[in-house]
Amino acid sequence: MKTVSAICAIIVGASFLAIGGSAKARDQIQISGSSTVLPYANIVAEAFGNSFYFPSPKVGSGGSTAGLKQFCEGVGENTIDIANSSRSINKKELEACRATGFRDVHQVKFGYDGIVFAYNIFAPSMAFEPAHWYKALAARIVVGGKLVDNPYMTWNEVNPKFPAMEITAYIPGKKHGTREVFEEKVLAAGCEATGALEVMIASGMDPIVAEGVCIEVREDGRSVDIDGDYTETLDRINLNKSGIGVFGLAFYKDHANKLQVSTMGGILPSTQSISRGEYPVSRPLYFYIKQKNIGVIPGLAEYVEFFLSEEISGPYGPLADYGLVSLPEFEREQEITQFQNKKTM
Repeated sequence: MKTVSAICAIIVGASFLAIGGSAKARDQIQISGSSTVLPYANIVAEAFGNSFYFPSPKVGSGGSTAGLKQFCEGVGENTIDIANSSRSINKKELEACRATGFRDVHQVKFGYDGIVFAYNIFAPSMAFEPAHWYKALAARIVVGGKLVDNPYMTWNEVNPKFPAMEITAYIPGKKHGTREVFEEKVLAAGCEATGALEVMIASGMDPIVAEGVCIEVREDGRSVDIDGDYTETLDRINLNKSGIGVFGLAFYKDHANKLQVSTMGGILPSTQSISRGEYPVSRPLYFYIKQKNIGVIPGLAEYVEFFLSEEISGPYGPLADYGLVSLPEFEREQEITQFQNKKTM
C-alpha cells in the first residue's frame, strides 16, 4: 500500500502549505509517554506506516508523568501530539495543558494490563498479598501498635512461609504511571489490610497524612526506583538473583523463559484473570490526543481510528498477541464513536 509517486508527494506537500500554521515543518505524528504502552504504540506505528501514505509516527518513552508533562507544554510543531499513559490524566496536568493554550484533551482507553511481580525463574516461589509488599517496602510500619522504621531485611521476616531471601525490590520510579497504580493497589491496600492505617488514624494522625505514610517507600536500598523501562528492571534481576521486579503482564509474558511470576491475592495474572476482573492489580491503558492538532498534523485522526480498529486492538489483533487485554467490543466501539464525534466538533 505504500507506493508513493512523485505526483502524490507534490499533492501532499501542497496540502501542507494549504493548512498553514505551525504544522508546515512537520508531517510526522509525535508520541511520547508510558513505557508500558510503548511496545503497543510501536506495533501500531509500524503497521500504520505500512498501511497508509503517512509516515510512521515517531514513538518515544520516558514514563506517563513525563509524557503528559511534555504533552501539556503547548501546541505546535515543537510539541508532541499524543501522550501514552498507564494511568488517567490528573487535574493538575489538565490545568497545565490549559495554561499553555489548549483545553480540548481527548482521552482514549484502548485496553487493560496487569502489574505483575516476577523474579528469577530458579528462585523459590512466593504467593503474595498486598500486605506482604507493604510490610516489605513501606518506610514505616506498625509493630506492636507503634509506628516504627521498617526493620525487615528478609522475606521470611515478612511471612515465615517465605524463603530467607534478602528483600530487594525493583519498582517503577515516580515518573511512571505504573508507580501510582502500585502505590494505590498494593502499598495502600496492604497498609489497610494489616490494620496499620487504622492504628495511625486512631493515634491522632490526620487521615490524609496517614494515607501518605502508607505509600512512602523505604530508602535503605531494599526498594529501588527504576526510572528506565522494564528492560532495566530485568537487567537488575539478572544481576541479583534474589531481586523481585514489578512489570507489566505483556513484558513478563515476553520474558517468561527467564522469569517466574507470583500470584497476588491467590490469583495468577493472565489475560483471562484480568479480563474477568479477578486479578487485583490491573489497570486500563490510555493515550491522549490534542484536538487542536487534528486536521493540522497529517494522519492524526487516521492513526487513532486505526489504533482502535478491531484488526489492531481487538482480541485477535497484534496487540492482543503481544499481551494486551482487549476492551470488550461494545466498549471499543464506544471509544471510536466518542472520538469521531469529538473530531467533528
